[in-house]
This record gives sequence, structure tokens and C-alpha cells, in this order.
Amino acid sequence: MRICAPFAGIVRYTVADGEHVDTGHPVAVVETVKLEAPVIAPGPGVVRGRRFPDFADVTGGDVLLELEEN
Repeated sequence: MRICAPFAGIVRYTVADGEHVDTGHPVAVVETVKLEAPVIAPGPGVVRGRRFPDFADVTGGDVLLELEEN
């Protein structure tokens, strides 16, 4: 499943490639101006393919990473 940025800003990941996450686990944070929004895993899975490096500029809707379902 693809995990997307909620809005434009700077992404910072809280998980590593290959890490297992459960439903509700924060996988990244997108920050703009003084607003930070956690990006939450909608279901359990393994983190695959982070698409941007930490602190990269992203646009709303950009795919940040993929979760491979168990």
C-alpha cells in the first residue's frame, strides 16, 4: 500500500526500510511553516522503498513510501 504526503512540506521519516510496523504506527512527519503532521500506517506491514531522503521537499499526494502487507 502506498503512503502519501498529506500536504506540501518537508518530510522526515521515523522508520527504516525493512522495518515492520503495526496499524497506527507513525512512519513519517511532514512539516510546513509551524505545522507538523504525522503520517500514520493504515495497516500492518513492512516498510519498502522510501521515495525521498530525510528533509526533502514534497508535494501533497507524493508517495513517501510503500508498505508491503504481511
